[in-house]
Amino acid sequence: MTKWLSLLTSAALLALAAPAQAQTYPSRTVTIVVTAAAGGVTDVLARAIGARLSEMWGQQVVIENKGGGAHIVGAQQVAKASPDGHTIMFAEAGTYVINPNLYPKDKLPFDMVKDFIPITGLIRIHHSVMVSNKLGVNNVSELIDLAKKKPGEITYGTAGIGSGPHVNVSRFENVAKVKLIPIHYRGANPAINDIIGGHTNMMMVSVGLALPVHRDGKLKMLSIGSSKRLPQLPEFPTTAESGKLPGYVAGTWFGMAVTGGTPRPIVDKINKDVRAVMAEDAFKKRFMERQYAEAMDSSPEEFQAFLRTETQNWAKVIREQNLSIAH
Repeated sequence: MTKWLSLLTSAALLALAAPAQAQTYPSRTVTIVVTAAAGGVTDVLARAIGARLSEMWGQQVVIENKGGGAHIVGAQQVAKASPDGHTIMFAEAGTYVINPNLYPKDKLPFDMVKDFIPITGLIRIHHSVMVSNKLGVNNVSELIDLAKKKPGEITYGTAGIGSGPHVNVSRFENVAKVKLIPIHYRGANPAINDIIGGHTNMMMVSVGLALPVHRDGKLKMLSIGSSKRLPQLPEFPTTAESGKLPGYVAGTWFGMAVTGGTPRPIVDKINKDVRAVMAEDAFKKRFMERQYAEAMDSSPEEFQAFLRTETQNWAKVIREQNLSIAH
């Protein structure tokens, strides 16, 4: 009887402790680990949300960029962190659903299902096709023609192996039946800089990043990978409109997660507060409109279900299109 009373008392104390944890969270500085270099969409998104969370929580929120290693380095840091919500991951789709399909399980230093708890999806964006001014093409059709004339000579920048800018160009190659050479960077911004400098020929990247440098004349934005022309930018054709890529769309999404084992009340608090930030008019104008982004915030369960479906979908794409780590 004494043993059962002790067990019941322990269970009751644990039940009371969980809500208390949420009430006192965060109790110190929160680190948002961005699995890409500074300046890209993941980084800008994390800083926009992190600044507001810091105000709401009354605690410092630090952004730590951990690009490189196909975004595995940053993810590993969060996977190994204390499960108390004080280390949060902001990452692009590749980290969640593409890397687990590209890499053998024994090559990833974590398990995406066991070592992370999904918090919420964040945003979706469209990827534009942009090229160096030195490449001498003015539309997607000309780009495809040039690539066919020079197989294996045209280079493209990525934000890392398995990132949206990587797999979307790989899909482009398969549909257009061309051969391009990937140059992998720690994030989108370093890749863009090399295209501006003429060191790399092309890239697929968010409209929000490509448009300003296009308007400054530093490179050419040829198309947008949406299913139809964006009302805000009707002058830009869709990538599929070249007539050689029917049905082709390109984009990516971003989400956040915490270390596996983080108490559910803390998960719920982070989810609630992040979604409140995303619903603010100031955030929509300052970030969403500038990135031509679509919100995809959700409950943890909805995001988890989405991740399962996306992982299965990408497994099929990678298998059918023979995508690989080397490529």
